[in-house]
Amino acid sequence: MAKEKKEKIRPIITRKETVEKNGKRKIRFTETILRDGHQSLIATRMKTEEMVPILETLDAVGYNALECWGGATFDASVRFLKEDPWERLRLFRKYVKNTPLQMLLRGQNLLGYRHYADDMVDEFVKKSIANGIDIVRIFDAFNDTRNLQTAIKACKKYGGHAQGTLSYTISPVHTPDMFVKLIQQIADMGADSVCIKDMAGLLDPYGAYDLVKEIKTKVGIPLELHTHATSGLGSLAYMKAAEAGVDIIDTALSPFAEGTSQPPTEPLVYAFDHSPLFFTDLNTEAMNKATEYFKPLREAYIASGLYDTKLMGVDINTLIYQVPGGMLSNLVSQLKQANAMDKFEDVLREVPKVREELGYPPLVTPSSQIVGTQAVLNVIAGERYKMTPNEFKDVVRGKYGATTIPITDEFAEKILGAEAKERITVRPADNIEPELVKAKEEFAEYIEQPEDILTGAMFPGPAVEFFKYRQAQKYGFDPNLVDRENDSYPV
Repeated sequence: MAKEKKEKIRPIITRKETVEKNGKRKIRFTETILRDGHQSLIATRMKTEEMVPILETLDAVGYNALECWGGATFDASVRFLKEDPWERLRLFRKYVKNTPLQMLLRGQNLLGYRHYADDMVDEFVKKSIANGIDIVRIFDAFNDTRNLQTAIKACKKYGGHAQGTLSYTISPVHTPDMFVKLIQQIADMGADSVCIKDMAGLLDPYGAYDLVKEIKTKVGIPLELHTHATSGLGSLAYMKAAEAGVDIIDTALSPFAEGTSQPPTEPLVYAFDHSPLFFTDLNTEAMNKATEYFKPLREAYIASGLYDTKLMGVDINTLIYQVPGGMLSNLVSQLKQANAMDKFEDVLREVPKVREELGYPPLVTPSSQIVGTQAVLNVIAGERYKMTPNEFKDVVRGKYGATTIPITDEFAEKILGAEAKERITVRPADNIEPELVKAKEEFAEYIEQPEDILTGAMFPGPAVEFFKYRQAQKYGFDPNLVDRENDSYPV
């Protein structure tokens, strides 16, 4: 069982350290192969047992952080891999002794797909830090800063590094000035650092330069840039962002880089180390050893079909459709399940139409899944909005927060009918009663560790399946056959 408090393993970026050497400025790297790299390319299916053997080598590289948890890793571990995500985190912490561990948190959504009560958010952040997380990257899919407040406050309360995050997107209503003001609001909320999260690879080099330059003149805390290689612009954006003053960039080792993942680590390290302006101080020998380790894993996932060739190359159309890597892999998966891969281009064209009608939300989990699923349904049904999932209706209801621009009354009435008059405008979590006690009671028969309460609350169905699987593995029987009331096998 994890302790509630842990010792700091090393100074994180809020502390002073040498950032210049021989007139050059240090660029720090956050490595994403343990999280976003495989989330974007193989739908987050890399197993813990495949990652553990290389952790000590990754720890020796000297990264700013290893992004290894959060995002879709929690859901995939429970739903598909039948692994305990908390145990994965504890193993990471056991073998990574010198590098901060970083996670991605969806603000009030935590790692699920709805908003949770404040007591759930506080407890989840507490347990994440207690089990080994150092840096919590906190974002909201709608850039509604009200949805960041509780997570940032909890992160600081329990000794973590709170990285407040802007979800970057482009639309007729998004402007650089809007983004700078959002970053300032996030910094004023007490964030230890800030991040521009460009989940679809939309930042062009000079757009990145201008945005970073403006933010660095207004905000005095470290700035990190996260982008994807989907459009082919990622590495160029990183180089220009570095010239503008960015402190940290996110990359993935080459076996799980490019395509819908991040730009590759190795060539960017080489480029910065051979620049007259920058240096990295990274251990390239350890880095290359890690690269060699992941190469056969990449080939195995290509052979299995999980690493789809549609996700490997450059797609400049992302600048039109604005579909991020994780969303693209999910669209491919949904269309394969529906035996409708011939509708792929039609779905991509439908995405921006749905997004506009929904008030131009940035496309990032969970808004990307909500918009993407609706686009798939519109195309497959042959009639727009013939079917609308509850999550889509909840966005229109206001349960996820404020959209970039208000959803029109006409569209709200089309989706919600008479209920459109009851849309909420307050912070969504203000309407949610405390959930922890109820969750503890609901999953009492399965709880083997306090963290199981949180797992069950976020993913009730998949969590119960996992808990039963775990019991069967541990005790050697099928829990579905047990009559729990009489504590015996039914006749």
